[in-house]
Amino acid sequence: MEATKTAFIAIVGKPNVGKSSILNRMLGEKIAIVSSKPQTTRTRIMGVLTENRAQLVFIDTPGLHKPRNSLDRFMLRSINESVAGVDFCLLVVEAGREASEEEKQLMEKFRSLGLPAVLAVNKTDTQQDKAAIARQIAAFAEMYAFEAVVPCSAQTGEGIEELKEELKKLSPEGEFMFDEDTLTDQPERVIAAEMVREKMLRLLDKEVPHGSAVFVERMKEREESDIIDIDATIYCERSTHKGIIIGKGGAMLKKIGTYARQDMERFFGCKINLQIWVKVKEDWRNKESALRSLGYELDTDSDE
Repeated sequence: MEATKTAFIAIVGKPNVGKSSILNRMLGEKIAIVSSKPQTTRTRIMGVLTENRAQLVFIDTPGLHKPRNSLDRFMLRSINESVAGVDFCLLVVEAGREASEEEKQLMEKFRSLGLPAVLAVNKTDTQQDKAAIARQIAAFAEMYAFEAVVPCSAQTGEGIEELKEELKKLSPEGEFMFDEDTLTDQPERVIAAEMVREKMLRLLDKEVPHGSAVFVERMKEREESDIIDIDATIYCERSTHKGIIIGKGGAMLKKIGTYARQDMERFFGCKINLQIWVKVKEDWRNKESALRSLGYELDTDSDE
């Protein structure tokens, strides 16, 4: 019988290039939240794909950016930790764009660690000039010796199967680390909270959702009933933000809750009774005690 292969793969890149969209498309399920706004992903989200004697364990990282507060420093540290402990990296870039300073820094990090990497040129469906994509690929190939380069579109699915095959080829032989039906290592409460936060990112002004966190206080399945009760709290930094999140007559909060509940019911495969409250926790992104209470593990000894 053919030997099994397994690999831990960090998905890295600038904000808003489609890292989470590619992860979701490869898995066939939405475990990472997706938004048109940058800095959607705050924590490392692990997705597991098991196909044809190969198990790919993906770590989706926040977008590379300059830190402005304690939360940003936590996000940057999670990128460095992810890259340091994987078999290889998947660098995602946007089609038709020259390499940014952040992307050049990532390639330098690959080089310093002697880390193999695959380049995914995403959003090819948005580019009419295919020659420009070819020039872009040639430019990136001059900067780093990628194991493979795959043009693709997370939106349409074009190139995704080819990308998976290249990742499988690069994976070393080894026993599976997770059961074959495992999709993610994220607790159900975290997934539910992220679904609420995604709706905020889509429905609200830029700063409001980025200054907010979602925490699931309770998640319990009813006895002898196919219903899960979920109580979630949205923490925001200002009382004005609280008013925006709730909306006139509670309309915005109702819309956030309705869309989040629909996603949860699809993911968990049952009826969801979702209750959401909104509370103010001023300047929580700069307070380590607040960050810890909301589930962000901070290393105060780190230089990052």
